[in-house]
Amino acid sequence: MGLFDKWKPTKKEKKIDPIDLSAIGFDMHSHLLPGIDDGAPTLEESIQLILHLQEMGYRKFLTTPHIFWDMYKNTPEIISEKLALVRSELKARQIDVEIDAAAEYYCDEHFESLIEQEKLLTFGKSKKLVLFEISFADENINLGRAIFNMRLAGYQPILAHPERYEYWHGNFEKYQSMIDKDVLLQVNINSLTGQYGPNCQRISERLIDKGMVSFIGTDCHHMGHVQLTHQARQMPVLKRLIECGSLRHDELF
Repeated sequence: MGLFDKWKPTKKEKKIDPIDLSAIGFDMHSHLLPGIDDGAPTLEESIQLILHLQEMGYRKFLTTPHIFWDMYKNTPEIISEKLALVRSELKARQIDVEIDAAAEYYCDEHFESLIEQEKLLTFGKSKKLVLFEISFADENINLGRAIFNMRLAGYQPILAHPERYEYWHGNFEKYQSMIDKDVLLQVNINSLTGQYGPNCQRISERLIDKGMVSFIGTDCHHMGHVQLTHQARQMPVLKRLIECGSLRHDELF
């Protein structure tokens, strides 16, 4: 039986007044550091993205540049240097936000080697949270091993945007299996708008309505994502997520 045989998305709901995103606390998934991945290309664009997100209510940011060894060979040193640059510019402009950085790791051999060496960039009050993603094309054959080794090393894995892995759409048990393995789920706020297609939107809604979403992030790369985040603020499903009690953003700062 397919994913949507028993579950139907809520009928198109009337938009609500824009939600103040301070109700979420802060954004924990973005690409705001300049020139090191497919996010903000310049320092000025980094600042503009932060300003627009601040206007919607965010006051704290954990930005998470890609570490994907075939494309973005970012290191803690590179990330730290760019973070210092952004912090300095924010201070110079007297922009009252807090920003820190970790990474969005791609689940590949390099990631697994960093797990073994216990050299992952972590965040949160526990200093053990790790954000990672998997392939959009095919299920990673090493996913189970990577999760096991993360847990063995004491890390708390958070799977980025699980709603975007289309090969799971027909088998909702895959999402439950992540939770059963003590993996927390982070949904992209823009998925609620249908930006990634109707199936991603439906999966997002179902994960939210089942209380399976622990974190929500903008995954902001550019101004288009800012505009979509503004649209998402008017969606009742976001209000339900904030009110349902499943979010764990209070564990981040």
